[in-house]
Amino acid sequence: MQFDNNIPIYLQIADLIRRQIVSGELSSGSKIPSVRELAVSLKVNPNTIARALAELEDEKLIFTERTNGKFVTNDNKIIVRIQQRLAVTTTETYLQNMQALGLSQEQIIECINNSKGGKPMRQRANFKMRGGKK
Repeated sequence: MQFDNNIPIYLQIADLIRRQIVSGELSSGSKIPSVRELAVSLKVNPNTIARALAELEDEKLIFTERTNGKFVTNDNKIIVRIQQRLAVTTTETYLQNMQALGLSQEQIIECINNSKGGKPMRQRANFKMRGGKK
């Protein structure tokens, strides 16, 4: 994993695990690898992993079973709530980036519609720049 120097590593790790949970990569009730295993695989200090996992426990996304380790919550409502929060945040970031490119709402919608199917926009549409330019 490549870390962003502008964001604390423990938050980036918490976000990685959070996304694995809401995407279903880590399913409800599944065991989370140990702090040591995660520290070795991500090449970070075990204290950093412990802090990331504490963040997820605070959100109730994971829980600890004494002597058995940490597990993903079985409460689907929590997972859906976090998934919706991430979806809104991701959408807001996307819209801010597109607006920073100078695109109107209509152009952004056109980009979304033309990106379906995985083909690049330039191959699928006559994209008009602001002011009528192509």
